[in-house]
Amino acid sequence: MTDDDIIIRREGFAGRITMNRPKALNALTYPMVGDIARALQDWATDPAVELVVLDGAGDRALCAGGDVLSLYESRVDGSGFARTFWADEYRLNAQIARFQKPFVALMDGIVMGGGIGLSGHASHRIVTERSMLAMPETSIGLIPDVGGTWLLSHAPGEVGTYLGLTGARMTGADAIYAGFADTFVPAKRLPELVAALREARRSSLDHTIALYASASPASELHGRADEISAAFAGSSIEEIFEALSHSVSPWAVKSLAGLKTKSPKALKATHAVIRHARSLPSLEAALDVEYRLVTRLFEDGEFTEGVRALLIDKDKAPKWNPATLAEVSDAEVTRLMSPRIVGEELGLGD
Repeated sequence: MTDDDIIIRREGFAGRITMNRPKALNALTYPMVGDIARALQDWATDPAVELVVLDGAGDRALCAGGDVLSLYESRVDGSGFARTFWADEYRLNAQIARFQKPFVALMDGIVMGGGIGLSGHASHRIVTERSMLAMPETSIGLIPDVGGTWLLSHAPGEVGTYLGLTGARMTGADAIYAGFADTFVPAKRLPELVAALREARRSSLDHTIALYASASPASELHGRADEISAAFAGSSIEEIFEALSHSVSPWAVKSLAGLKTKSPKALKATHAVIRHARSLPSLEAALDVEYRLVTRLFEDGEFTEGVRALLIDKDKAPKWNPATLAEVSDAEVTRLMSPRIVGEELGLGD
């Protein structure tokens, strides 16, 4: 199947999915979600398909995120489209995670938000020196979703808390350390790897990838892990702000300044949901909780205000509601995370 936005085909023993919106950094649209889900359903029972390979057109991004502009534009009609988009996207994230054939994600270039959902749950996650991963949702009044809270909650120490709250960028080496990726392959070797994957069988896949892999460079995130954990171990956002304010390191000063620009409601919800995800039994259970949060943040107007300020008017002056951390009560966070009414729950973790 080939259309303007995505190219889905079989090459050799591989099912190939190429995100094909390079001018939009391969952002994921709602129709693309359905196309990928249907392809995986077909390939799951096709004996001719040994594995799946996901990549992005161009050399700038695998996928820079979901199509938030379409979500923003849908606000005039309520939250129906947003709930449908996120529900089907999260079902796809779970489908990728439990796909019973190898799923190889080439995380070259920018991989953010929805791109993490497509690749971060794959069985084989490959990064390069050009990889740049992030979960920047708190900047647009949202929480890390697409299973991001599950990945962040399993990162070493408080690294996941830091990444989720600040939206800090990871290199390929950082992503391996944080548990978002598995293997480093130099970008110049990707064409050779893809050619080899077309002919690889399931039993020889790990060996095939190893032929093109290199030792990962040093991770700056790993080197800063102790400082991160000391600053982000607080039981509340206020405690984290306090810890950062007592440090004079450039990293702490930059982190605190960045946090002060984020949505207070999204920060408190993100902190709570990452900590909560540590006790959950599965990715699917985490997706269920994420769905409650993102749909309510959409309906509250927090997400749409964040998108307006960052991507529509580009004034970078969002009017968050509430405007301060002190105004976001524990009861409000509980409301955001509580089950939706019957018929509006995602239900993946059931």
